[in-house]
Amino acid sequence: MAINIVLYQPEIPPNTGNIARSCAITGSKLHLIKPLGFSIDDKHVKRAGLDYWDMLDLEVHENEAAFFEKYGDKNLFFLTTKATRYYHECHFQDECFIIFGKETAGLPSWIHEQYADRRFKIPMKVDERLRSLNLSNAAAIVLYEALRQNAYFNLG
Repeated sequence: MAINIVLYQPEIPPNTGNIARSCAITGSKLHLIKPLGFSIDDKHVKRAGLDYWDMLDLEVHENEAAFFEKYGDKNLFFLTTKATRYYHECHFQDECFIIFGKETAGLPSWIHEQYADRRFKIPMKVDERLRSLNLSNAAAIVLYEALRQNAYFNLG
């Protein structure tokens, strides 16, 4: 029983480290889709993830094609500021995949086109100067909603 958090081409080491820590402590699996904007051995990634890295279920995919070839396109949820529906409207199930785009560019246009009905957003103030939440904060918000919907998978 687990939720899968997928980071599409993450760029900022501390964000990935913080998300790795959240995944480790909740028993969720973290997927990273290359190219990455850093090395997983980067000290900033490791520092943000504390000493939880050996307890993290981590899978690194060479590219988006490798990810979709392995997991298909079932039970996917894409988080984006371009969505019209909110994340709390999702029905997250065990083994679902919650996918976040890169910090500076979000998700690629082909995902917006192909998966328009699976895009969701976090409510935010409307102001062009306030573009989005920090990636690690956004991932934590949605991860805990997915866990809540699944009775926290009996986490203590």
